[in-house]
Amino acid sequence: MTAPGEAARRKPARRPTIKDIARRAGVSESAVSFALNDRPGVSRDTRARIRRVAEELGWQANSAARALSGERAGSAGLVLARPASTLGVESFFLQLVSGIQEVLSARRTALLFQVVEDLETECALYRRWWAERRVDGVLVVDPRTEDPRPGLLASLGLPAVVVGGLPDQAPPGAATAAEPPQVSTVWADDSKAMARVIDHLHGLGHRRIVHVAGLPGLAHTARRIHSLRTEADRRGLGPHQVRSVTTDYSDAEGAEATRRILETAEPPTAIIYDNDVMAVAGASVAAGRGISVPGGLSIVAWDDSALCRVTHPQLTALVRDTPGFGRLAAQELLAVIDGGPPRTVHGELPHLEARESTGTPDAP
Repeated sequence: MTAPGEAARRKPARRPTIKDIARRAGVSESAVSFALNDRPGVSRDTRARIRRVAEELGWQANSAARALSGERAGSAGLVLARPASTLGVESFFLQLVSGIQEVLSARRTALLFQVVEDLETECALYRRWWAERRVDGVLVVDPRTEDPRPGLLASLGLPAVVVGGLPDQAPPGAATAAEPPQVSTVWADDSKAMARVIDHLHGLGHRRIVHVAGLPGLAHTARRIHSLRTEADRRGLGPHQVRSVTTDYSDAEGAEATRRILETAEPPTAIIYDNDVMAVAGASVAAGRGISVPGGLSIVAWDDSALCRVTHPQLTALVRDTPGFGRLAAQELLAVIDGGPPRTVHGELPHLEARESTGTPDAP
């Protein structure tokens, strides 16, 4: 049998109200409302006393009430329209979100994160968030080759930053577009990064190279594929020598793509993977077939991680400060929320860290 005292202890704590603050501070409820909403009508000393009491009681403004009064929601949104099964194995988004959260938390802004099935559902969610005033702005990831989100967000007037370049994004250093951007973008030049990888592999003597890409339809996937083809053409290498295949970024598809690639009549001497997980899976497939790395097959991972550094042999990888990229995106979003104009911000260009997984190919 439950004792009366125990039942009382289990009762949830009641949230403090304006009435509680008024009673403790010895003022009227209207005075508390004026003080907490930065409105005139109370003296500086009274305002300070009311805020001190509110802090002591642990009072926080109700987000719905703030929205109805036209105040900020105190949160930013991030929606990911990717297969949920691929999220737990990829470190890129964890590092990106850690950088985003570092900046937002300093401004006491919450991150509202949601995973959805497709782009249509994502757009519907933006409309609902806008109508309910749930967020002050959004960070948009995985820009598409045909992307309705920037236009939608601009039409809603919901502050937004696209993380990653849009399909028609001009590379850093190019002339500024005649029309200002609809929304801000923060991005690094995937084309130049791919050129660095090809320079490295071609310089080692590789002439048969396959790129195991990520999801088709993503703007950065299209840019990497295009850059690979451009760099191959510049060196006189045909489509039968240098090509790309698309996957869902998972270790399973990375491994399966590697098996198919290595079973071809003229397998490549080098494979470029669009993330660390697929690169490690590919190295495992090569080892299982008795193919030495890097003599029989050189491997490059697009984004560096601890996986690349603890694998034997250590994987050559493109290295960038992913948390720093997240911080840059969050800083830009806060600037837009504060009234700044949409603009294009260029992030750090990844550099290639040559490790043990790339070398001169064995003689045929």
